[in-house]
Amino acid sequence: MSTHQTSTHSRTRDARQVRPPKPRAQRRLLLLRAALALAFGALGVRLFFLQVVDHAHYAKLSVAQVRENLTTTALRGGIYDRHGETLAVSRPTSLVIADDFQITDPASEARAMSPLVHVPVTKLTALLSKKSGYVIVNNQLDLTDGRKVTSLVFPGIVVQNSSVRTYPDGTLATSLLGGVNASGAGSAGLEYEYQKVLAGQTGITREFVSSSGVNLPASHSTVIRKAKPGVGLELTLDSSLQYVTERDLARELQTSGGLTGLAMVMDVKTGEILADASLVNTKTTAGILGPISTWGKNVGVAGIQQTINNLPFSQAYEPGSVFKVVTFSAALQAGLITPNTVFAVPNSVVVGGRLFHDAESHGLEHLTATEVLAQSSNIGTYEVGTRVGEAGLLAQVERMGFGQTTSVNYPGETSGLLVGASNWYASDQVALPIGQVDAVPAIQVLDAYNAIANGGVFVEPKLVRGYVFADGALKATPASLRRVALSPNVDATMIKMLEQVVLNGTGTNAIIPGYSVAGKTGTASMPYPGRDALLSGDYNATFVGFAPANNPVLSMIVVIERPLPDIFGGAVAAPVFQEVMSYALHHYGIPSNGAVQKPLTGAGASFSSNVT
Repeated sequence: MSTHQTSTHSRTRDARQVRPPKPRAQRRLLLLRAALALAFGALGVRLFFLQVVDHAHYAKLSVAQVRENLTTTALRGGIYDRHGETLAVSRPTSLVIADDFQITDPASEARAMSPLVHVPVTKLTALLSKKSGYVIVNNQLDLTDGRKVTSLVFPGIVVQNSSVRTYPDGTLATSLLGGVNASGAGSAGLEYEYQKVLAGQTGITREFVSSSGVNLPASHSTVIRKAKPGVGLELTLDSSLQYVTERDLARELQTSGGLTGLAMVMDVKTGEILADASLVNTKTTAGILGPISTWGKNVGVAGIQQTINNLPFSQAYEPGSVFKVVTFSAALQAGLITPNTVFAVPNSVVVGGRLFHDAESHGLEHLTATEVLAQSSNIGTYEVGTRVGEAGLLAQVERMGFGQTTSVNYPGETSGLLVGASNWYASDQVALPIGQVDAVPAIQVLDAYNAIANGGVFVEPKLVRGYVFADGALKATPASLRRVALSPNVDATMIKMLEQVVLNGTGTNAIIPGYSVAGKTGTASMPYPGRDALLSGDYNATFVGFAPANNPVLSMIVVIERPLPDIFGGAVAAPVFQEVMSYALHHYGIPSNGAVQKPLTGAGASFSSNVT
């Protein structure tokens, strides 16, 4: 083969190797390039929208990830007695919080902060080393120290406004005032009932915070809405009288071994509650009745503590003979008896299959209506009640305010449990007139006697005199509602009869030298929970009354639950009434009416002083 031939063959083979691509491959390449161009174009358009068109929207979202509108708790309103003495107040404090993820040297920061936050260096170092993102260093720091911590700008530390609730008089009136929970909201008593008023209006502060809720370094707070302080309460309570009431009640609880004790003092004309004591003896076993919740601090007498539930409003009990005013006032109002109407009174009767008897055994006696009430004869009262009848008795129970919650609307207040026409038993013809079937709270018993003291005019009880605003202004609350319960003539007769209870009957321990006193004793058996039976040996002892009887100014009730060995209202409740009422009359400068009252002596004294 010649050289020319070889060269020609080679060119021919090379020409075949470099021929252009086929049309299908070329289209694929073009489509790929177009797709890439389209994708980059779409990305460009998207970036344009992100950076230009939607910039404001996404910038807002970005900021929102670290910006929060936080609520600022308002300073809680104070609670004061009728003379302006502080019973409860909130003190502004600083809340110190740490984001320990932002703290690189816990030990050195703890050494620098310790004197300001009043936390030992060792403990503070441990707090700043937890790595939890949110640690409370001190939630009650003084405002001055709080401002110092803020000015020094410690890494990972933020200071917020806070407050702490304090009660300057210690345990005084705690069962009435109640308390607040860890978040500062009312949890019981008046603190709970008036939560919205006392709490005020929260503010709004804009903060830049980490995911753990602590302020970002070098960020600033912006106040969107200032917190509005709460409105305070001026109560009808008198701190001095409250102290004496609690002291004397606590001493009697300790002496008598009673489980619980309550006492209330009221202004006859206005219905204002001047003292409200509710105590429990923690050294007495509650037994089948269950434990009584307390605030956990003694009131100055060993073992005697404030109850969490205010018993005068929340606890219904069978009042016993103090309920007899319903029976006698109904009979007088209907003209069925006079104070001198004579009744033949046996020792006992059986009605509806139940045996009823007087407190002490006796033969057939002839007693006037006044003597029946003074000596607290159950059988004599039953005879009065038979003249009134079922309908008359039920109507009088309602007329005297029983079975109805008060306008105070105290948290946990009970209206009581009353017998009505639909569940009336034959035995109730005896049980109701002597106070052994209806269960009512002590406040309703006091209200009924206060109506008698007030000339037959029922006046609603009252606990709040006015609202105290942040600028010191006081807005008085409306006067209590009033209604006629008894005619003036019947009322005057009832007062005279109740005076005889104290002068010559079961209430001689309530005598106050220089003042006439009217009132009634009560000693009632306690029902066995869940059974149609009574607790053996357990009683509620009550005394309720008012003074001076000729021109009543103050009314009061005392109830001792399960006293031993003396169980009678005249023995354990009347002495507390005498001590507290004596103080109150002098405390308010009530002039003596010159009454000379002496306990009954002689053969009849034993019978009169021991019946209920």
